[in-house]
Amino acid sequence: MDEQIMRGRVYGADHDDPDPGPQPGHDYVELVGGPLDGLLLDVTGWTPTQLHEGAALATELGRYGAGGRSLYGPRNGAPRLFDWEEDTP
Repeated sequence: MDEQIMRGRVYGADHDDPDPGPQPGHDYVELVGGPLDGLLLDVTGWTPTQLHEGAALATELGRYGAGGRSLYGPRNGAPRLFDWEEDTP
């Protein structure tokens, strides 16, 4: 795992978690752009189809506030990066 990913904070980790970073033996993608920019998403065990489809991630930071989701999808040619696509209610 490259050094930059080893330093990131994982999506879903509590703000007061003493170790919010990546865990050994897990696979991560980096979220790029949008309200979750820079966070890591644990994709351990995801199938190739799931990785291709991307993720709808709950966040209060997006356009729709509490209950909204931010959609992220894989970047062509860079499978370890998921780009922000849009926010949805």
